[in-house]
Amino acid sequence: MLTIGHRGAKGHVAENTLASFEKALAFNVDAIELDVHLSSNNEIMVIHDKTIYRTTTKKGFVKEYTSIELKELDIPTLEEVFHLINQRCIINIEIKDANATQKVIQLIEKFINEYYWNYNLFQISSFNWEVLEEVSHYCYSDKGGISIGVLTEDSIETALTFAEKIKAHSINPYFKLLNQEKVTLIHAKGFKIYTWTVNSIEDIIFVKSLQVDGIISDFPDRI
Repeated sequence: MLTIGHRGAKGHVAENTLASFEKALAFNVDAIELDVHLSSNNEIMVIHDKTIYRTTTKKGFVKEYTSIELKELDIPTLEEVFHLINQRCIINIEIKDANATQKVIQLIEKFINEYYWNYNLFQISSFNWEVLEEVSHYCYSDKGGISIGVLTEDSIETALTFAEKIKAHSINPYFKLLNQEKVTLIHAKGFKIYTWTVNSIEDIIFVKSLQVDGIISDFPDRI
């Protein structure tokens, strides 16, 4: 079972920052999950919200600021995060802005071709299933291609139907959707289960008992 740090180690350090990813690595995570939007100069920035007011001292939309301005606010580029991680764990990239899709794919291919990373070090996930369908058209190859995770907080059955269509790797459901019957169904269909965001000890024990394949948590040290 994979231990996956949510936005790094969000329960310990400010989310989606280089410091948060370093903290997750210190906990020996198997993977980190992060979120991406585009800056005004079309750089891929690692931040959850489309606005910056919740996590910085500034206001406005991510897309209104340049990458240099955003980096000054402790918002890293995805490329910076790749270099920081340096193949030490899997990187689950949740695409929040559909316009970032092609750029994310291109950056992954750059690290595979220029730095000799492997496809198994990446997953792309999204609640925007059109994004995942686009990824599926570009990312499958004889080498396996980029892993796709279908995020859902509503219906596992609908997610399964879509995952079969695009040949996804995993279903990434909200943990409260899960029970033993649904876990058995997902596994029977051949998909992994990476569930989110499981933080309390009680919930972690419950989800572990279901034998999921990975747990996404703000507190990866608890898993």
